[in-house]
Parts: sequence; C-alpha cells; structure tokens
Amino acid sequence: MTVTTPHGFRAGGVAAGLKASGGPDVALVVNDGPSDVAAAVFTANRCKANPVLWSEQVMADRRARAVVLNSGGANCYTGPQGFQTTHASAELVAGKLGIGAVDVVVCSTGLIGEQLDRAALTSGIDAVTEQLSDSGGEAAAEAIMTTDTRSKQVVRQGTGFAIGGMAKGAGMLAPALATMLVVITTDAEIDADTAEGALRAATRATFDRLDSDGCMSTNDTVLLMASGASGTSPEAGEFTALLTEVCHDLAQQLLGDAEGAEHDITIEVRNAASEDDALAVGRAVARSNLFKTAVYGKDPNWGRILAAAGTTDAAFDPGALDVAFNGVWICRDGAPGDSRDKVDLSARAVEVTVDLKAGTESATIWTNDLTVAYVHENSAYST
Repeated sequence: MTVTTPHGFRAGGVAAGLKASGGPDVALVVNDGPSDVAAAVFTANRCKANPVLWSEQVMADRRARAVVLNSGGANCYTGPQGFQTTHASAELVAGKLGIGAVDVVVCSTGLIGEQLDRAALTSGIDAVTEQLSDSGGEAAAEAIMTTDTRSKQVVRQGTGFAIGGMAKGAGMLAPALATMLVVITTDAEIDADTAEGALRAATRATFDRLDSDGCMSTNDTVLLMASGASGTSPEAGEFTALLTEVCHDLAQQLLGDAEGAEHDITIEVRNAASEDDALAVGRAVARSNLFKTAVYGKDPNWGRILAAAGTTDAAFDPGALDVAFNGVWICRDGAPGDSRDKVDLSARAVEVTVDLKAGTESATIWTNDLTVAYVHENSAYST
C-alpha cells in the first residue's frame, strides 16, 4: 500500500530535526528505472515556493529519477538563500545516487518565511539515502506529514502493472490542486505524453475539486514517476482511469483529515448549462463560511446555498432552484420544500445536491465544515 509497491522504486524517511516535534521530516523516493518518464502539476499560485520554482525547471524535459521532500518548513519567501538550499539538496541527492541534479524534484512543506536549517536537511538527506529500500514507502509517507493526523497512501493494481501514491495535506485545501504534496509511482511502461495527459486529466477531476477552506498553497506539487519495470504498456485510457482512482482515493483521504473538520461534504451541482457553471456554483457553496458553519451546527440552512449560488455568473433561474441535504429536498423551485426536520446531519458524511435546471452538465466539489477547532489549529500553527 505504498509508493514502493510498484516495481523499480525505493524510498525512505527520517527525522532530521526540521520539525519542532522531532518527528520524521525528510523523505526520498527514487526511481531505479529502467524508465525515467515523469509528469508533474504544480500550484497555480503566482507566489511559488523555491522548491516549486526549482522543480518546474527539472520537469521541463518530463523526466525525473528522484524526489526529495521535507516537512518542517515551506522554504517559501526565503530569498536567494532559500533557493540555494533547494539547489543544494538536489545536488546532494544527485551525488548520493550518481545522477544529475536536474533529475531531482524537490518538495517542501511547512511554514512560509522561515529559512530551513540547511545543516539539518543535509544530515537528513545523508541518513535517508542510507536507508532507502523497496519497503520504505511507509516511512516516506510519515516524513511528509505536517498537521496531518495520519499518513495518506494508496495502491491500485492494473493488468500487469501497479500505481502507488502518498500524499500530505490537512489544511489550505483549495484549487488549483489542493495544498498538498503528492508522489505517485507506477511500474507501467508509458511515454511522456501519456504520463502528462493522464496526470492532468486525473488531477482535474480529483484534487482540483477538493476545496476545504478556499486557501491556495504556495508549494502544491503532484508528481508522477514511471519506472517501466513491469514491462507492461497499458492503453492510455486504462492507465488514466486507474490513475484517476488513485488520485480520488488520496483526495478523499486529504478531505477526511482536514484540520478540525467534523463533516465531509460532497456538493453535487446538477443540470447546469455547462460543466464550468456547475463547478462555479459548487465552489461558491464550498467557500461560503455561512454554509460551512451551518453544517458544523448541524443546520440544513439551504438559504445560504442559494445565496452562494447567486454570487456566480452561472446560467440559471434564481426562482427555480432545488436543494437537497442527504437526499431530502428541502428547497423546491426556490421555496421551502420538505421539512428540515427530516435532515439528519449527525453523521460525518454530508451530501448536498443543487439542481440548477439549466442544462445537462454536472460537477462535484468536496469540502468540509468550518469548526472552532480549525480556528484554533490555524491561530497557532506548528509542525
């Protein structure tokens, strides 16, 4: 159930002293090949962390042999010194593995605006390269955690090949991507175009529709590495479908561990004039603090949903909207429907359905409630 389940990968994770907690904080995943095909999607935030700026250059040729990750510091807005730390970490990994620094993706997560302890990071890289193994995926997944309460991992088996993944993220979950680091490995034999197309299709339908708190990170990275070690070349559609399953599973794990959340909310917008309209309405509802606090209070306040929908430019008749909570249609044609008393919001899972009655397209956004615990978590953030 780890990134080392597919053939051709080794990984490890160690504690280097970057985290105040003393927990594991440096991870390394290595692709031993024979292929080094890779694809990546990065944050859409214009304010990008040093490791993202570095890794965008690495991925220009759509090839990578390793990814080194650290928690305990985002290495963002740390100036030239911070970029030098990123570069130095890639150089160190490359030297240890006998590859070029241009083949090493770098990821960081943690607080913005604080320099990483380069000596500690160097020590961690030295240690983790000595501990690399084909059973080290679990340790790597633990080392990238910040406010996560548990590691996130998944494996899916295809016909003659496998895909494995690990992720971190518990807050600032909003598109594009969510606030997260994700490493996905596969032993499928695929070309760069297939890898790129599959990853973009998969993230568009999964991570890009995860919207926990409307905040976009500076460090988001989703990396796919393909070793080709299985010798199996799946059809592009089959590979994309399985990769999408992997991304969906990880996205739901991220949602289930969102900071302070007590409810996981699925918002399905039906019968929109376009998919973009459906997404716009879904995102507007997901980002409404009034809606999110209502769910926290177990109040199926459908008026807050209509108010959020009305802030978009989506095509619909405001007087014709229907809204359901957990299958109970408490708003019909923009007016009270079934009794709110029929809605039970005591369970963690909440399903909201909005029918725009304007077309045939639909889209789903995943979010969570806004709780007192979330405020406490983010008023005194520490890793």
